[in-house]
Amino acid sequence: MHAGLGQMTVARLIGACSALTCVAVLAADAPQVALRTLDRPAFLEPMPEHPRTSLTIVDQLRQHHYESKKIDDRVSSEVFDNYLDTLDPGRAYLLADDIRLLDERYRYTLDEALKRGDLEPAFEVFNLFQERVVERLEFLLGVIDAGLGRLDFTRDEMLRIDRSEAAWPTDPGAVDDLWRRRLKASVLGMLMNGRELDEIEDVLGKRYRNRLKQTSRTRSEDAFALYVNSFASTYDPHTQYFSPRTSENFNINMSLSLEGIGAVLENRDEYTTVRRLVPAGPADKNGGLQPADRIVGVGQGDNGVIVDVVGWRLDEVVALIRGPKDSVVRLEVIPAGSDAGTTTEVRIVRNTVLLEEQSAQKQLLTYDVGGATRKIGVIEVPTFYADFKAMQKDPNAKSTTRDVTRLIRELKEDGVEGIVVDLRNNGGGSLQEAQMLAGLFIDSGPIVQVKVQQRATQVHSDRRDGVVWDGPLAVLVNRLSASASEIFAGAVQDYERGIVTGSRTFGKGTVQTLFPLNRGQLKVTQAKYYLPSGQSTQHQGVAPDIEFPETYDSDRIGESALEDAMPWDMAAPAPFRKANDVSVYLSALTRKHLDRAAADPDFAYLRALAERNAEDRDRTHISLNRATRETEREEYERWRLDLENALLLAKGEEPLESIDELDAIDEAPPDDDAPEAREDPMLRETGQILLDYIGMSRQVAMVGGASTAGTLAR
Repeated sequence: MHAGLGQMTVARLIGACSALTCVAVLAADAPQVALRTLDRPAFLEPMPEHPRTSLTIVDQLRQHHYESKKIDDRVSSEVFDNYLDTLDPGRAYLLADDIRLLDERYRYTLDEALKRGDLEPAFEVFNLFQERVVERLEFLLGVIDAGLGRLDFTRDEMLRIDRSEAAWPTDPGAVDDLWRRRLKASVLGMLMNGRELDEIEDVLGKRYRNRLKQTSRTRSEDAFALYVNSFASTYDPHTQYFSPRTSENFNINMSLSLEGIGAVLENRDEYTTVRRLVPAGPADKNGGLQPADRIVGVGQGDNGVIVDVVGWRLDEVVALIRGPKDSVVRLEVIPAGSDAGTTTEVRIVRNTVLLEEQSAQKQLLTYDVGGATRKIGVIEVPTFYADFKAMQKDPNAKSTTRDVTRLIRELKEDGVEGIVVDLRNNGGGSLQEAQMLAGLFIDSGPIVQVKVQQRATQVHSDRRDGVVWDGPLAVLVNRLSASASEIFAGAVQDYERGIVTGSRTFGKGTVQTLFPLNRGQLKVTQAKYYLPSGQSTQHQGVAPDIEFPETYDSDRIGESALEDAMPWDMAAPAPFRKANDVSVYLSALTRKHLDRAAADPDFAYLRALAERNAEDRDRTHISLNRATRETEREEYERWRLDLENALLLAKGEEPLESIDELDAIDEAPPDDDAPEAREDPMLRETGQILLDYIGMSRQVAMVGGASTAGTLAR
């Protein structure tokens, strides 16, 4: 072995706990535990194909990525930090001495290793990490074998929630204490969920034994993928290497032919986490699964055993969740923002996501204004779709633009005064469709600018004269409105063609291209989007003209929540003429909205949820004292029940008597026939804002008309 730590050095780094036994000193609530003989995984080495693939990835990124980057000591340091963060994001396995020695050896040498295709440093770091994982799992199993009844939940101890910036544990005693607290938190959460101690011992024992097996089955491809992605992510978080198996999963997800639940998943820390839901997919329709939820268990059918999947490889979790159409999968989930021990079960019937189910839909909102009925049309666009294969044979094949054109004509026949385009949860899709859709409302002009690497910016315009709808327009967005959705909303805002309401969008303003490799694929960010005004949607997203309470955690969801996200910037503006002067009405419209929202029970409910979510985000530690946690849970349940009852009473409905009654309502399957859109407060308020705008603009038109008539009369 050359230029690396070598087997002997790795053994020295592992330290005293790499002997056949290791005594770990716990705290006062646990015994001394003698660890069993460690069944260590084999040291992994690069496959023969890996150096060539690594060199190809380096070359492809140099040639094709949007940002030109010199691979030097600065990049080496970034790769080093990214790799450690990928392996040990909670700083809970590796010790401070490990980090010091690795830092001295590799922080400023990985750039040269990447240029040579030398993967030995990557594998030596990975092998050391594997050793530490085994030690921790053996330690946990030792504590469980000694009996969880020894854990003392009357002590006033705390556990830090986010350790991404914490100091690395200084010695084996410190890391033992950290993992004792982690175990204690898991046990306490399960106890408070009604599980018995012997059941908890069984569940956690199986979890950690399974993770030991998973660790022993780790393949060279896993280590290689983690390392080269630590390099790729120094460019941006969407540039990614896909191993052959990951490529297969990616292609299935992109084709939407998967018979499953319709969710895009990712590994985050030790959990399989929901990145987003496919619009109109089974999980989206079910409503029980949300972005940033963590999946900890998977069960087949209505009665199958829930298999604990904490620490599993992502592809193996995906394989469990997939299954035949119309079959049932049950997911044990930690809801976003909840403690690790707080779980709920979500039952989903697998199905195929069909293009027809993702089609744009319309509805009619009616308002009683002074005894007169006013109508606002709504067009919900779940994604920007086009059946490209069908379009090769039939130019009139299904697409977002054609469907929305038809819906607008139908709404015109219904006599609507304005139209709301609902882009909430629309993660994007075809840029061409977003551009063409904007052309239905904007009478020719630039819609989006695309800049590729160091080339001149290309302006993509709608060149068709005329529009399908020239009346009042609003666009409703949220944190999950991304990519092509942001192009549409941003163009409407730039032209002042309509009013954008909701919350700040996702902020994905980049374009990726897939390149085949000798082994797997490489997804590379090649371009950035810019709006007609020159503003980038990257990182910042589109800020609404009138803001509603944010119901998603922007610290966890959105481009700004991703490490190494490309920054916001500007391009030169493209020449265009504004369609309206919406901006002059925004102050008055905002005041009227705020007056209504202050007295609206639905908005009071949303504000309370947003404030509570912000408070929870600010928490840095959780208590490991059972009495304290039970008091906190009782307070939360009282708050939740009071909040729901305040809403019910304000609407003249009967209040609920208990939290159990509320839970039963929340867990009930969705009613497809329920008029959910008419009950949507954000949609209803957007329609009201549009009516306000119609009234104000008509008043101005009347005043202007009278003034002009008077001038002509003289």
